[in-house]
This record gives sequence, C-alpha cells and structure tokens, in this order.
Amino acid sequence: MLKKRALFILPPDRFNEEELFKPQKELENTGVEVTVASTKTGEIIGDYKGKVQAEVVFSEVAATNYDLVVVIGGSGTIDHLWRNEDISNYLVQAHEQKILIAGICAGAVSIVKTGLLVGRKATCYPVDVMINELKAHNVEYLVQNVVAYEDIITSDGPDGATAFGQSLAKALS
Repeated sequence: MLKKRALFILPPDRFNEEELFKPQKELENTGVEVTVASTKTGEIIGDYKGKVQAEVVFSEVAATNYDLVVVIGGSGTIDHLWRNEDISNYLVQAHEQKILIAGICAGAVSIVKTGLLVGRKATCYPVDVMINELKAHNVEYLVQNVVAYEDIITSDGPDGATAFGQSLAKALS
C-alpha cells in the first residue's frame, strides 16, 4: 500500500507549536508522511520560540502529491496567510482534485476565506476576529474542537490539536 502523505502549511514565522506538533505526531503514528511547508524554506520560529524546518515552499509543490493539505494556525497565520491569494488558490485547487483540506485555529479561517465552506459549519479559535470571518463568509461557527466533513476538517486550536490530528488520521485511513 502506498504511504499517505500530508502537507502542513505554516506561516513564515509565529506558527502555533501545539497546532503543528500534536497533529503531526498523530499522523506520523499512523504511518502518514508529513512534509512541512511555508512561503519560504528553512527555519521557522513559533509563537513560543519553538523551531521547525520548512522543507518546501508550498506553491512550488503540487497538491496532487499529497492526500491531505493542512493550514496551521498561530499569530503569523493571520498576518501572512489570511490575505495570501496563493494559499487560497492552492486550497481551492487541492479541493477540486479531491484532496482533503484542513485548518486549525487561524488556519481554519484561511479555508473559510476560500469560500469552500459557504453554507456549512466550521470551528476556529474562540475570538471575535476569527468568528467574524466565519460569519462574513456565511459559515456557521460551532463551539467544538473539530468539525469534520468528508472533504474539509476544521479545528479550534491548541485545545483541539490532538483530536484534530486523530480526525485527520481517521479521514486518511
């Protein structure tokens, strides 16, 4: 059987460590190969000074190489990814190719901004700046750790990070 592959997209700085490391661990524990990507390669420093290496620039790798594309949250996601058209286009193209897309915390809002969740439900970190983005894009906000559809999974943030990872692993199994 072919190994399942996931692409985790991070902002170029200030990702949330728990939102990256917990889902990554859950997926790797089930044999999924995780590639860390950003808008640049090299070292990325998290909100709490955690470090990770971005192996690829997301826009330079085909989404079709992966079974899952995930946008990770953190304060940097709001600043660098919310208004990034390349991310929006990439997520829409991945979705069109029937690739599972997912987002946690501010990363969930990146998916909401594509319009792919219009008329559906999602979750995000429980702060007005994010909840208002869901409302503005006609997405119903749910107060729960994970909202999973067959094609799109969203999560609230650090509290739901392990459950998010488990939901992703289950979706790929």
